[in-house]
Amino acid sequence: MASLRDIKGRITSTKKTKQITKAMEMVSASKLNRAEQNAKSFVPYSEKIQEVVASIAQGGGDASHPMLESREVKRTGYLVITSDRGLAGAYNSSVLRKVYQQIRQHHTSADEYTLITLGRIGRDFFRKRNMPVDMDITGISDQPDFADIKDIASDTVQLFSDGEIDQLYIYYNHYVSAITQEVTEKKVLPLTDFGGEKKAAASSSYEYEPDQEGILEVLLPQYAESLIYGALLDSKASEHAARMTAMKSATDNADELIGDLTLSYNRARQAAITQEITEIVGGAAALE
Repeated sequence: MASLRDIKGRITSTKKTKQITKAMEMVSASKLNRAEQNAKSFVPYSEKIQEVVASIAQGGGDASHPMLESREVKRTGYLVITSDRGLAGAYNSSVLRKVYQQIRQHHTSADEYTLITLGRIGRDFFRKRNMPVDMDITGISDQPDFADIKDIASDTVQLFSDGEIDQLYIYYNHYVSAITQEVTEKKVLPLTDFGGEKKAAASSSYEYEPDQEGILEVLLPQYAESLIYGALLDSKASEHAARMTAMKSATDNADELIGDLTLSYNRARQAAITQEITEIVGGAAALE
């Protein structure tokens, strides 16, 4: 049985750990509020640019663009969004597991795909497995601006334009609620699936200057980059929510452990007192 000093030491260290996890929970809760607002405020811009692109692409005109056309897939790009730090529950492991399974299922050679990672956890995961990470960025702010990822977003889109990849998928955690995040796979390039934007586009009428192809030339790269940025904002909200939930669970577990250790300490202390009393009584009896 552990000594009183050992048990007391564990109680003290667990209380200190609890203070840390509680502080991290409160910090993540504060960051979550702002990250959630950032993700929601980006939605109107994203929906409008989708509507305009869908209006041109599905309007029946002669406008065309390489980013709208499917081609034979020889090489696939995977853009994976993770965090720079751990202590976020299954936030990173769930999305990395999904990407890893997809690659193993659809590719037999490293020449058939490339990886672009946002976040240190994802970069290190793939590099340890000798998987091709062509581009990566770490140290992204908890409240990212578009300027933080503009270079890697534009370079990723350029890979498709140059024919180095024939399709691009993005993997990230979609924010549903503070306790629920869903691993999401989204096809970014080529831009062939506009989903429900067709109906929205049909309800609006646009006039284009100088022409539709000129508009697409400028708008489509911006649209693809906005999809990446929107996924990053969504992922950041999920990260803060996952970390807040994980730290709350850690704090609750610390409380439970402190209670169990305190009970063990009290029992050990009572046993020590009983033993001392027994020894005193036995000694007094021996002197009589």
